[in-house]
Amino acid sequence: MTLPDAPLSPAGADRAFQVDLRGLVDLLSHHLYSSPRVYLRELLQNAVDALTARRGLEPAAFADAFGIRLFADGSVVRVEDDGVGLTEADVHTFLATIGRSSKRAGGAPADEPVPGWGPIVEQRADFIGQFGIGLLSCFLVADEIHVLSRSARTPDAPAVEWRGRGDGSYTVRTLPSSARPRPGTTVTLTPRADAGEWTRPAQVHALARHFGSLLRHPVTFDDGTGGPGAAVNPEPAPWTRAYPTPGARSRALAAYGEEVFGFVPLDTIELDLPAVGLKGIACVLPEAVPAGRRHGHRVHVKGMLLSEQAEEILPEWAFFVRCVIDAESLRPTASRESLYEDDTLAAVRDALADGLRSWIARTAASDPDLLGRFLQAHHLAVKSLAVHDDEILRMLLPWLPFETTDGHATLDEFARSHRSVLVTSSVEEFRQVAAIASAAGLGVVNGGYTYDRELVHRLPEIRPETSVADLDPATLTAHLDPVDRETELAAAAYLALARDALALFDCDVALRTFQPASAPALLLDNREARHERTRSQLAREQQGGLWGDILGHLRQEAPRAQLILNQLNPLVRTAVTIDEPELARTSAEALYGQAAMLSRRPLRPAESSLINRSFLDLLAHALRKDS
Repeated sequence: MTLPDAPLSPAGADRAFQVDLRGLVDLLSHHLYSSPRVYLRELLQNAVDALTARRGLEPAAFADAFGIRLFADGSVVRVEDDGVGLTEADVHTFLATIGRSSKRAGGAPADEPVPGWGPIVEQRADFIGQFGIGLLSCFLVADEIHVLSRSARTPDAPAVEWRGRGDGSYTVRTLPSSARPRPGTTVTLTPRADAGEWTRPAQVHALARHFGSLLRHPVTFDDGTGGPGAAVNPEPAPWTRAYPTPGARSRALAAYGEEVFGFVPLDTIELDLPAVGLKGIACVLPEAVPAGRRHGHRVHVKGMLLSEQAEEILPEWAFFVRCVIDAESLRPTASRESLYEDDTLAAVRDALADGLRSWIARTAASDPDLLGRFLQAHHLAVKSLAVHDDEILRMLLPWLPFETTDGHATLDEFARSHRSVLVTSSVEEFRQVAAIASAAGLGVVNGGYTYDRELVHRLPEIRPETSVADLDPATLTAHLDPVDRETELAAAAYLALARDALALFDCDVALRTFQPASAPALLLDNREARHERTRSQLAREQQGGLWGDILGHLRQEAPRAQLILNQLNPLVRTAVTIDEPELARTSAEALYGQAAMLSRRPLRPAESSLINRSFLDLLAHALRKDS
């Protein structure tokens, strides 16, 4: 490849990047932001920062009427503010230099411009924007940006006009002060034809309300029809207002939550963290949500909406609430559409989590009806919290619902009836034994759901008189009544044939009596035992090789499954008298298959084949007998 001739630099000399300005503008304006609609947020943000700067410059003369005025009539979009304004030097420094932020930390030189559209020494935390590139978002809807500004620093300052274009070029003119009689800045956009969706008057008004409903400066909108301007933010945030009674305050906050999220909150929780200037509400969802689903939260920074989907503001277990917050000290990312993950955000997340815990504690102590409705909808979220929070565990574990052999019950109710509580390791195991265990008077809790087994084992911490143990198949078998010796001997031949038929599944067969009599058989097995038997079988098949040696060292004596036949069941009493070997084997296979299906665990291919074969063999036998 041939390169053009160019002057050579000395070895080690610094060189400047060659920047394609048109490409950089396109990159920042079209790819930094998620949607063209953010152009209005960026313009509002600059206007708010300019007003904040002017208040710092002229605190005594700053008028409450100073604000922001929006205009959109379909042909132009205009945003005007009464802020600090720009000098010609500011325009060259900040509007024409991509990446130069006009926000400076405290301690900057007094003559160095700081926030919004103009210069004033101020702490950076007082301003929304921090990156100095927001104006580029206007290129999402327009090919040219027109800025007319007049600085408030000098009484007779001239007006300055700046026109920036999407190709990276710009022009600057100094105009007489009469071109803008008052200090401040006006930005005018002429929308492109393809940007009508975002620049129609109704849409501009809707976007202004969406982003700026909580702004602290007055914002009005004019659609050019000659009517009075509509207030974009007529009322302050509901948590900042005074109410005649606590009940009125609670109803107002709930109404605001319903307006924002579209549901009537089960309750509203006020959030207040003075250290970071955060206020807001958390709305408790009235219905359960799928485990692990995290709702986005509405986060405002100094009144400006930053994000509607800020998941990072709360921990994962808090998926039972949706929040609206307004904060002073949280840092937005460069696109200002999410929060920057730093120590401040981590501290805020922990503090808000403590606030939710406190609400649960207060509700448990003072409002049992609300607590019951909350737990009915969100017991999974509370269980996930109780696993790691001893205080919540002590308060709420007795009230949390579990699936038990007495039906769905709280542990408090269940422990009153069962001083010895057994807990299964899986849903499958619970379903295998629930009916028989209940009939035998055993108290068994389904520990197969997320967090349940761990929580049930902690019940003695709350109720020391209650003991908890894992359910062992031998425990249940010990509660099944043995048959008398004569019945055992009479069934010995059948049991031997049944064990031989089910040897493929490492299943033993025994005869017992248990309730309910309608249950012909009970299959006692668990996932761990099946896995161990599968591993042992694989090791046997791999004898002689390296893999076989490895598995041989890992091999343990795998516990066998047990098919317990119920002597009280009429079908079983008939089956054990069968003297035809093939029919006896087929009936045992059918009983095994039926018990496996009742356990509702996934069937192995060999089990599915056995069920089909035994059904067809029994059907063929019945047809031969009838003929």
